[in-house]
Amino acid sequence: MSVETATALPPSESTAAQTWRAFRRNPLGVAGGLVLVALALVAIAAPLLADYPSGSSDDVLVGPSAGHPLGTDDLGRDVFGQVVWGTRMSIAVGFAASVLAIIAGTAIGVAAAYFKRLDTALGVLVDLSLSLPVLPLMILIAALVGPSATTLIIVIAAFSWPEVARVVRSQAMTVMPQQFIAAANVIGGSNTWIIRKHVLPGVAPVVVVSVVMTTSRAVLSEAGLSFLGLGDPDNWSWGTILHNAQQSGSLTTAWWTTLFPSVAILLLVVSTTLLSVAYNDARNPKTR
Repeated sequence: MSVETATALPPSESTAAQTWRAFRRNPLGVAGGLVLVALALVAIAAPLLADYPSGSSDDVLVGPSAGHPLGTDDLGRDVFGQVVWGTRMSIAVGFAASVLAIIAGTAIGVAAAYFKRLDTALGVLVDLSLSLPVLPLMILIAALVGPSATTLIIVIAAFSWPEVARVVRSQAMTVMPQQFIAAANVIGGSNTWIIRKHVLPGVAPVVVVSVVMTTSRAVLSEAGLSFLGLGDPDNWSWGTILHNAQQSGSLTTAWWTTLFPSVAILLLVVSTTLLSVAYNDARNPKTR
């Protein structure tokens, strides 16, 4: 091959570029990403979209109308405002709990794969945590500590990290036999440096998927706990809307008080699932 021909050849596409190109070809994954972006924008722009629902009015249990696009509840509060402000609280709690779970799960998963002497003990800890009845324990702890956003975040994170740890450990185990890990040890690299420079980048794709899926599960957990009356009493969330509808008896008589927050939860869960599946397919050379 001549020098001119070699120069004319396009440079090899990076893995990130190949992943992005494959992801863009998946319409369901793109749609899921757009829905998540839209929900995030609603959460950020909540004060601009609707007034904070408080107090009461004479428009009690009014169905969807021009004045109240999603109807009103038993106290005459606008359901649209509840759903909009509930988006902020639900996503904030879910994302914060997910971040804590990701940090703990990644640290434990990487430690188990890198330090062989810790693998058995950490593996037993993860298996034991996964075998616990999560929902009853969440309810018990939240009830004992008291309802608040901080309690929800800590409780959800405490029971979400084991799944992250298992996935990260599995991915890290495929990175450890690589030659660059052995070379880093030969040149005298410290454990911290090797983990930061080589192991963490190797598990990063799995962590990205874990962030999305863990956030989805955290939002579901927050909605479940709030529905049981264990949510933050000072803030609206999707679960709180459902709890108020159940407490007021309008759960079955006023369909709009339960339909719209339920649709919001469904949109988030489905979109995160589609996004994570599309991303997994895009980064896998066999399914690109």
